[in-house]
Amino acid sequence: MHDGTDDKAETQVEISVIGSLAQIDAADWDACACPEAADGRPVDPFTTHRFLLALERSGSVGAGTGWQPQYLLARQNGTLIGAAPLYAKNHSQGEYIFDHNWAHAFERAGGNYYPKLQMAVPHTPATGRRLLVKPEHEAVAQSALVQGAVQLASQNHVSSLHITFCTEGEAEAGTQMGLMPRLSQQFHWVSSGYASFDDFLASLSARKRKNIRRERAQAAKFGGSIHALTGDQIRPEHWDAFWLFYQDTGARKWGTPYLTRAFFDEAQETLRDDMMLLLAERDGQYIAGALNFIGRNTLYGRYWGCIEDHPCLHFELCYYQAIDWAITHGLTRVEAGAQGAHKLARGYLPVATHSLHWIADEGFRDAVQQFLDAERAAIDEDIEIMTEYGPFKKSDQKVDP
Repeated sequence: MHDGTDDKAETQVEISVIGSLAQIDAADWDACACPEAADGRPVDPFTTHRFLLALERSGSVGAGTGWQPQYLLARQNGTLIGAAPLYAKNHSQGEYIFDHNWAHAFERAGGNYYPKLQMAVPHTPATGRRLLVKPEHEAVAQSALVQGAVQLASQNHVSSLHITFCTEGEAEAGTQMGLMPRLSQQFHWVSSGYASFDDFLASLSARKRKNIRRERAQAAKFGGSIHALTGDQIRPEHWDAFWLFYQDTGARKWGTPYLTRAFFDEAQETLRDDMMLLLAERDGQYIAGALNFIGRNTLYGRYWGCIEDHPCLHFELCYYQAIDWAITHGLTRVEAGAQGAHKLARGYLPVATHSLHWIADEGFRDAVQQFLDAERAAIDEDIEIMTEYGPFKKSDQKVDP
């Protein structure tokens, strides 16, 4: 793809495109992606140089995957002030903000929906910054990155640009720049200052509290133990076990797993401090597992799988163990991935997620805008209703002993 340059005198920002993060120094990229990591963890690890490069090196993105890197770089007077994880795509897999119906409609009308441009973290439905800008350069760099992405789309005659799972602030800024905002929904657990899992349970209605206790007791009947591993506790043999779990889930959900086996080897080398791996072991064999990523204040549940089915073990590993670990380690939020209204009964409340869209064809853009307006109203109503009828006890209810 051709790149574009924004050389307006008032901004003096140049946009360029690179096809691999190996072409840029990790410190330069991370100064835009996670400047807060200078004094601790990044807000989330997903736009760090190490995570995105692991996707590349493992073949989880790149040739043959439908995710072709087109990373944007914004420089002002030669200094990098912004960057964005951008990909050219020839399908809509691994995005979790669904536009398949848009593609079908556009193609039925005689258009070519693919290729398109996707500003996102591949295979990762977690909210985070997509317009990665250095502090004190936010307005100029954000504008330059959006303009650069739209210009890249226009120059290459692609149908559309999609910025998915961006922050609410980015959604507001992008809307001001003329992009179309889209609202979606996930379920997140948020701490109210809980000191323990029992403290969290005490905040629930009696019926929900009893159900969780019952499910945890049922899960414990699998007859083994659960290990929470981080950093150097994670060993290569643990990935051998987890790969079997991940393959099983990937085959059932997507037909083919999105991540390659090599990704977990890359993760072992460069990402193990960013991960918490839960493994259920019985009689010396791992039978199920859940992989989480650790952010500054949030635990991100990403992948689950098993080679044996046991009642409620999925809920235990993916939801309850994650909450327990987050409380113990001072994290205030658990994001358990895309969709899943069943999470509501387990302490996870609905929250809005945001994306931004640019459509080249004016007529199709108008149709999509009408759809987005109706969808937004429906999601706002769903969130309000589900929050009202959530699992937490009303203020006048007493805790069931």
